[in-house]
Amino acid sequence: MLKVVGLSGAVSGSQTLTTLREVEKEVGRSYGTEVEFTLLDLRTLTVAFSDGRDYHEYEGDTAKVATTLAEADALIIGAPVFQGGMPGALKNVLDLLPEDGLKGKVVSLVINAGSPRYFLASEYQFKPILAAMKAKVITEVAFIEAREIYRTEIIEDETKQRIDRVTRQAIDYALRINQ
Repeated sequence: MLKVVGLSGAVSGSQTLTTLREVEKEVGRSYGTEVEFTLLDLRTLTVAFSDGRDYHEYEGDTAKVATTLAEADALIIGAPVFQGGMPGALKNVLDLLPEDGLKGKVVSLVINAGSPRYFLASEYQFKPILAAMKAKVITEVAFIEAREIYRTEIIEDETKQRIDRVTRQAIDYALRINQ
């Protein structure tokens, strides 16, 4: 069974989790029991600062997050853009893993931002870090502006379609390479 992790890289707000809930729905609709989906929401977890230790040496939520990511076949990372870049909480989670901690893992991105001017953050901030960690990064990114979500609901059908598309791309690729 393919293990897919949805990682919500925000410690506040609801938009990132809203987008990952759409990912979770798409996984259920398209893959059923073929895929085991785990959602990690950093808002509900207490993750220690990475200090260079092997991730096996951490305890509690920190160990849970690092181990879940290490055991995944694919990751779908949802994250807001803060000050034009990756949120520190998400970077900290990635820093818990070894340098090649995403080797062989398929990763797709679902990025939230308040303005369309931040759409390149995924290209200049997220993708280079993921590539350095040896991830197989899906080229297409689902970029979602704040105006496309009202409270905890995606209000644009086209937005749902973009999220569903990058979800399927990641999982289909992971299924092919893990056969």
